[in-house]
Amino acid sequence: MRICNLILKCGALCAAFLFPAVNGFGEVAVSGEVSSRFDWNIPEGATLEKDVLSVSLSDKGTAMAYADCDLSRFADKMVKVSVLSRGSGVKRSHVSYFGFKVMLKFIDEKSNQTHYLTGPEREGDWDWRRIEMTFDLREMKPAEGKIYLGLQETTGAVDFNLASLRIEEAQPLFPVDRSTTKCRYTHRVLERPVQRGVMLPSGPCTEDDFKTLRDWGVTLARYQMVRGWGNLEANRDVADYWRWITSKVDHLVNDVLPWAERYGIDIVVDVHVPPGGSRLDREKAMFHDPKLAEVFIDVWRMIARRCKGHPRIWGYDLFNEPTQKLEAAPNCDYWTLQERAARAIRAIDPVTPIIFESLCSDGPEAYDWMKVSDLTDIIYQVHMYYPHAYTHQGVGQTNPEKFTPVAYPNAGRGWDKEYLKERLAPVLDFQKRHGAIIYVGEFSAIAWAPNAEQYLTDCISIFEEYGWNWTYHAFREWHAWSVEHEADGPLRTKPSADNARKRVLLRGFRGKTAP
Repeated sequence: MRICNLILKCGALCAAFLFPAVNGFGEVAVSGEVSSRFDWNIPEGATLEKDVLSVSLSDKGTAMAYADCDLSRFADKMVKVSVLSRGSGVKRSHVSYFGFKVMLKFIDEKSNQTHYLTGPEREGDWDWRRIEMTFDLREMKPAEGKIYLGLQETTGAVDFNLASLRIEEAQPLFPVDRSTTKCRYTHRVLERPVQRGVMLPSGPCTEDDFKTLRDWGVTLARYQMVRGWGNLEANRDVADYWRWITSKVDHLVNDVLPWAERYGIDIVVDVHVPPGGSRLDREKAMFHDPKLAEVFIDVWRMIARRCKGHPRIWGYDLFNEPTQKLEAAPNCDYWTLQERAARAIRAIDPVTPIIFESLCSDGPEAYDWMKVSDLTDIIYQVHMYYPHAYTHQGVGQTNPEKFTPVAYPNAGRGWDKEYLKERLAPVLDFQKRHGAIIYVGEFSAIAWAPNAEQYLTDCISIFEEYGWNWTYHAFREWHAWSVEHEADGPLRTKPSADNARKRVLLRGFRGKTAP
């Protein structure tokens, strides 16, 4: 889970801009008015002529100009950053958050956590165009920070017109929702006991997986249909996507569900990547292409026809971690598309619960504007990876010797069980206002995170206190999340039959949070 880069509906900026020479100083506009100038630091590989910053790298490397930036005025607000840019031969980096770079860096004084908020990825060639991104700083108190423009760990050439740079407050695309409409549940769903378990492997499952999970005390497993995670090309060919998703449903129906029945484990059916996948700007392609949206709905019709009435299906999880940054095509935004798919399922399968996810990669903060469906037996999912600087520390680290571990609890950063409760407060408020059933589809801490067992204990104890269903990320997927492995740093994992993280989970599966 990452900081929500929720793009919001903002007033349109004038299409034409004047480009005066500013002798190394860019201008920052707040609410459309110039308020201050930036003094830019220009690295090797970059030049500044008048108002145009140029970065050119023939060999893979990094060149990012930066300037100090006062973000304090945007505390508890939404902020939009935009700049005119053009590019030539820009290559996609091997790491998703590297490459073409427009980034804000700052410390949140509420949590003492450093944030790196990056804009949309770009590659190839493009003429002058306005690059826009909006970041959610609500519940944050940013102070002095820096803005970066350039290229990171890639090659190509890019220009930025510094006189066009704007940083301004933005208005939400989805307004805060404080309604009290009650969720509708059948007695059968309301009376189900709390379920606890794991995400299943991203590849084929085996009967041994289910034997192991039965022995651990698992009662719920999330079957993720995923491929090409992070590969933007993997799911664009609709005919190929249909062949692949059909094969995953074949495995579900022919293998997974019979094993689930044999070993007493309920299944969440998770379409982890939708048709079209994600675009370079990380938008789900189907949010902006009505034809892909229809394919998505047809996929769920197919799944409902094949799975209708199976007693081991706990819920249909419509798609994983919505992140909508731009205004969608009509009736294709993240919530409406889930509602449309749910209604299509209900026309075929009126019984199986359906699971909606929130924005911000299914983040808890997005429950401030999550709406309630008027359909019956809708379960609401959240993912919990806060603080991200702790749970994902060292992920992507290529040199373990440079890794600096970060501990939990952490008094200096304000990280403790109360902090976790504060992050989850919007979900608890949603649950209370609407009488909603909550499912934590993912939570975890990387294997080498110091004291990860305490983090997991605190998370599980909160879920149990609130009566939430949960599945740990993940079982026999990547070894760095696996509790059948342990590690003392990135790239230093090894199999482990017994470790503190695993013991916490085994207790949790049985509804216990204390040794």
